[in-house]
Amino acid sequence: MIFQPYREISVAITADTHYNPAMAVKKAALTGLDLVEKLWPKDLKGARVGLVAHPASVDHALEHAVDIFRRSKKFRLSALFGPQHGIHGQTQDNMVEWEGFREPSTGLPVYSLYGTVRKPSPEMLKDIDVLAIDLQDVGSRYYTFIWTLDLCMQACRELGKTVVVLDRPNPLGGRLTEGPVLQPGYRSFVGLRPLPVRHGMTIAEVGHYFEDQFHPGVHYRVIPMMGWKRRQWFDETGLPWVLPSPNMPTPDTALVYPGMCLLEGTNLSEGRGTTRPFEMFGAPFIHPETIVKELRAFRLSGVLFRPISFQPTFQKHAGRLCGGAQIHVTDREKFRPFRTGVAILKAVHNTWPRDFAWKQPPYEYEEIKMPIDILAGSERLRKDIEAWKDIREMEAWWKEELKTFEKVRRQYLLYK
Repeated sequence: MIFQPYREISVAITADTHYNPAMAVKKAALTGLDLVEKLWPKDLKGARVGLVAHPASVDHALEHAVDIFRRSKKFRLSALFGPQHGIHGQTQDNMVEWEGFREPSTGLPVYSLYGTVRKPSPEMLKDIDVLAIDLQDVGSRYYTFIWTLDLCMQACRELGKTVVVLDRPNPLGGRLTEGPVLQPGYRSFVGLRPLPVRHGMTIAEVGHYFEDQFHPGVHYRVIPMMGWKRRQWFDETGLPWVLPSPNMPTPDTALVYPGMCLLEGTNLSEGRGTTRPFEMFGAPFIHPETIVKELRAFRLSGVLFRPISFQPTFQKHAGRLCGGAQIHVTDREKFRPFRTGVAILKAVHNTWPRDFAWKQPPYEYEEIKMPIDILAGSERLRKDIEAWKDIREMEAWWKEELKTFEKVRRQYLLYK
């Protein structure tokens, strides 16, 4: 495939489409799902389709992809698939597997891609021609939906099936990248391919990267968005936000996630079990005013910290009083979530060295390597924190990794 970086995608809007034309007047973005009837490939008409979806697989009017696919006369919906947290978003925490079932309302089989099977098996794919993927990603390497995409592409390449990705906005926009690039030897279900933590790509662009670099020969197609610009944050798209996973309640959560997910590799609460997951953090041994004072010393841009006390209802330190802080982003253009997450780890490590601890495996199907290492993409971040290295020195090496990746990334960008 010949890639056309930064090409503008335009689609004619006609009265026979099922979306509300008033949305176009307001210059709202339209997702691949909004345009699937208009842009479904002609050579795939009548195909038997399996749909990978979750609760956020909705169009601009909040109609779910399953209903849209069932109604379509362009193809025949034959099976459903769900990623981590389930097709209905029913599993609350990490490493909670779910089993497939038959959907009562449709009678269709629902296959789990987060259980004993994460790569679709030949048995799952035997009655379909096309695997359509409509998943709302959040722009961070750790978020497992892009790795479900990767494994789906691998399975479809091996069996000669077609993958069609219905594209959706990156909630963090498509301009900025941040954080280390995953290194060889640190593959896991929070990172199977070399990507920086904040990759600045849409899910279809990530798929183009996978196609070209790792799955040559796969039949890969995209239903693109219309009206999305790389500079846009999610709340500027005009699209409704639906939780893509139970602990991703708002776009604000997605904004801090590239840094705050690092806390999953420690004994610090990342705010699960509260109403502001990833925006709040703490532990029973942390003094709120002290941690805020330590964080202010880093002079982080675009963010303020407020001392808090909280009691998680589940997960780490459930039912125990924790001291910590809440992150308040004041300027999201200047805010660097990964740098902020590293600063938090350094501040806690340096202030409470006897109480702070790295989480031990297993974590996301990795039984040997440290969770913080597979999250960061290597052991270097952990070792630098343990050596009390200056954050500017640390940031210098991951920026060098980003420079190398940027040369690769720009080949696969579809939107201006």
